[in-house]
Amino acid sequence: MTAAQEPLFPGESAPSALAGALMPAAPLAERMRPASLDEVIGQPQLLGPGRPLRVAIESGRVHSMILWGPPGVGKTTLARLLARAMDAQFIVLSAVLAGVKDIREAVDAAQREAQRGRRTIVFVDEVHRFNKAQQDAFLPHVESGLFTFIGATTENPAFEVNSALLSRATVHVLEPLADEDLGRLLARAQAVLEAPALTSAARDLLVAHADGDARRLLNAYESLVELAGSGAQALDEAMLERTLGGRLRRFDKGGDAFYDTISALHKAVRGSDPDAALYWLARMLDGGADARYLARRIVRMASEDIGLADPRALRLALDAAEVYERLGSPEGELALAEAVVFLAVAPKSNAVYKAWGAAREAVRNDGTRPVPARLRNAPTRLARELGHGQGYRYAHDEEGGYAAGEDYLPDGVPVRRFYEPVRRGLELRIAERLDELRALDRAAGKSD
Repeated sequence: MTAAQEPLFPGESAPSALAGALMPAAPLAERMRPASLDEVIGQPQLLGPGRPLRVAIESGRVHSMILWGPPGVGKTTLARLLARAMDAQFIVLSAVLAGVKDIREAVDAAQREAQRGRRTIVFVDEVHRFNKAQQDAFLPHVESGLFTFIGATTENPAFEVNSALLSRATVHVLEPLADEDLGRLLARAQAVLEAPALTSAARDLLVAHADGDARRLLNAYESLVELAGSGAQALDEAMLERTLGGRLRRFDKGGDAFYDTISALHKAVRGSDPDAALYWLARMLDGGADARYLARRIVRMASEDIGLADPRALRLALDAAEVYERLGSPEGELALAEAVVFLAVAPKSNAVYKAWGAAREAVRNDGTRPVPARLRNAPTRLARELGHGQGYRYAHDEEGGYAAGEDYLPDGVPVRRFYEPVRRGLELRIAERLDELRALDRAAGKSD
C-alpha cells in the first residue's frame, strides 16, 4: 500500500491523488495539489536538476528538514512527495492543534510501522508554534532514526525553532512563486474548471493579488469562476473586482511587486523624506500587507540606517511593534506611522551595519585563533596555573578608566578599524571619544 493509499492519520487532509473521489467539494487548491515532482511549479533552487530536494525525492533518501517559506509556496506538497518517494507512512501534525498526546500517538504509529519494516515521515505544520518542550519531544526519535522529521514554518527558524532540533535538520528556503509560475498555475486551473478565458488585465491583476502565494491565487480564481457562472464568455477585471472587493488591491493595479514597494518605503526613510515614507507605508497597509511584517522591517531600518546616530530610533521602532501587537489595526497603525516619521527625520548612519559586515567577513576569512592568555577567564586554580588572566590590565584601575595601548584582539591579528562613526547625530560624540582613546593608544606606543 503506497503513502497515497494508506488510511489517513487523524488530522491529515486527504492526499491529492484521491481528493476528487474523497472530497468532491474540496477547494481548488487542494484538488490541484501536485501528485508528482513533474507537476510542481516553482522552487527551482530546490527542485532543479541536482538540487537537494529533487535528489532526495529521486533517490528516496530523505533527511530531517525544516521547510521555511511564506504561505502557499508548496511546503506541505513537498513533504507529501518526499513521503511518497520513501514509500513512507505520512503523519501530519498541526502545531496549532496538536499537543504532547498527539506527538506520543505519532511515535506509537511510527514504531508500529518500523516493526513492519516501513519508514515514517512526521510532518509538523507551523512548527514554530510548538513550545520548547514539544519541540524537544521529537529529538530522541529523530536521533534514533525512528522517523524522519519535516517541519514547515513561515517564521525564521533561527529564532523560532529550538537550536537542538535545528541542528538535526537541514533548513530549505522556499521562495514566493514568480509571476510566470502563477501564470502557468492559472492555465492549469482554467483547464481543471473548464472555465472561460481570463482577459490579460484580469490575469495580471489576479497574479498581482496573489503576491507569490499559489493558494491565494487559486482561491481567488475559484471564487471568480463561481461568481461568473456558466454563461460568461470571458472573465474580466470588473468581475474580479466584484468578486474580491477591497481584498483585491495589492499595492496598485499595475502590479507593483511587493518587495519593490517595501524597498520604496525603506529608501524614503533612508532618504529622510517623512512624507514619502508615510505614503509608501499607507500604500502597503491599504494593499493588505501584514502590518507585523512592516513592523519588523521598520526595526531593521532603525538598526541599518540610523544606528548609533540616534539610538532612540531602535527603541521607538520596537515600541511601535509592541503597540501594534496590543492594538491591532487600525489603531496600532498610528504607532507604525510615528516610528516611520521619526526614522525618516533622524540623523542617518550605517556605520555599525558596515562594521558588522566587515567583522563577519574578517572572521570567515581568518583561522580560529586562540584567545590570548591574558584575556582568558581564570575561575579555577588550574586555569591560574596555566597563566590565564596573567598580565590583564583592569581598565577601572587605569587612569581615566582606560588601559591605553592594550590590545584585545587575538595575537597576530593586524589592527583593523571595523567601526568608523559618521560625523552626525550622537555618532559625532562617539567619533570624538574614539579620537581621544586612539590618541592615548598612540602615546602608549600602540600603532594604528
